[in-house]
Amino acid sequence: MNRARAYRWSRTAFALAALFASFPIVGRLILGEWAFEGAGGIAGLWLIAGSYLYVRARRMPKVEDGAALLDEAIHLASIGDAPKAMRVLGRAIRENPWLWQAYQYRGELKLAAGATEKAIEDFEKAIELAPEEPHLHNLRARAEEMLLGPRMDTDSHG
Repeated sequence: MNRARAYRWSRTAFALAALFASFPIVGRLILGEWAFEGAGGIAGLWLIAGSYLYVRARRMPKVEDGAALLDEAIHLASIGDAPKAMRVLGRAIRENPWLWQAYQYRGELKLAAGATEKAIEDFEKAIELAPEEPHLHNLRARAEEMLLGPRMDTDSHG
């Protein structure tokens, strides 16, 4: 359960506690008698559950938004700060390991820096996470061509 979900569940539990706590009061106002004897106990249980979820949410580490980290890395790369962009992409990957775009962008930066083998590793991981993305296969092929060097045409004419 992530932090935002725990907060949402705690608010839901607090709302249910308030709802069950209001049953006897509404019964007294509408029916003229204190009905719903077990409502106070149920309200107490919801209050305990809401408190637990609220405390648990406050203790959870905050995970940064992957898209925001990608935007920051792209901005840093565009102004020429590739090392800092690589660090931001590394953080994005640590916090969101399923974010294939971070592997792609980091691979592109490594490719531009001449770290072709490491770029291929990042492209492979991105392809593993999103095999249906054809541009990832193209990037990997381009990196492999760069690693092998220019092709010599062995076909002689003449």
